[in-house]
Amino acid sequence: MKLGMINSAWDQSGKPLEQGLEWTKELGFDTVDIQLDPLDDDAAGQVIRIQAACARLKLPIVSVAGCSLGLCDFNKSVRDFHLKRSRAYVDMLSAFGGHNYLMVLGEYMWQQEVIPPKLQWQWGVEACKALGDYAGKQGKLIALELEPFHLSILNTIDAMAKFLDDVNHPAIQANIDISHMVLSKTPARALEALKGRAAHVHISDCDGKVHGDLPPGRGVVDFVPYLQAIGKTGVASDTISLELEYSPEPARIKEWVAEAYGATRKLMREAGV
Repeated sequence: MKLGMINSAWDQSGKPLEQGLEWTKELGFDTVDIQLDPLDDDAAGQVIRIQAACARLKLPIVSVAGCSLGLCDFNKSVRDFHLKRSRAYVDMLSAFGGHNYLMVLGEYMWQQEVIPPKLQWQWGVEACKALGDYAGKQGKLIALELEPFHLSILNTIDAMAKFLDDVNHPAIQANIDISHMVLSKTPARALEALKGRAAHVHISDCDGKVHGDLPPGRGVVDFVPYLQAIGKTGVASDTISLELEYSPEPARIKEWVAEAYGATRKLMREAGV
């Protein structure tokens, strides 16, 4: 498998986006994922700059990452807007020549009170079916992220598998996030439920209690069993992407990413992936 990273790790560097992409290539990453809202005022210009930099660096873009939290809102106008926005992510993905839109679906409202949880679930299913049709026509996949938070709609492997069953669309698949699995107390063997239905992988470490996105080795995650299970599960993008956020020393972010690259590369070799 290839090793990539999400470019958001460089946001705190204060450097132009091209510098982060250059560092990504310099440190040895095979690919990059892009976190950019396609509806931002300056998004069109940033897309052009990213395309030019990645072409120059020979750095393939595999995924674009974003949150589509409004797809399960109780207001139809809000759901419609976020479906339109999600389609814009797919269009941006196609412009980059990428593989998948890594999408966070969102959470149940008001502690699952007032709005029936089954209704929010159904709104998510309907939106993903429509988005799957749109992405499928462009030859792209949607990778749904498991979020380990109590009220997240997709917060366990069982919930993810049931949601994929209900959507029943070949373009709608799962993202596997190793630290999120650990935080949700999910063993590696549970990935059997996603065999043939995983589009992408995120890797980072955590303390086992709180979402952290740390470089592997700085937390408690036992990565090898998960990486081995991922190898058996199969991943459509054939890519593992480092997700790193919030270095405690922003001025040393390049060292933070370099540490994560070296540790992850070693773990992947140890796991045979």
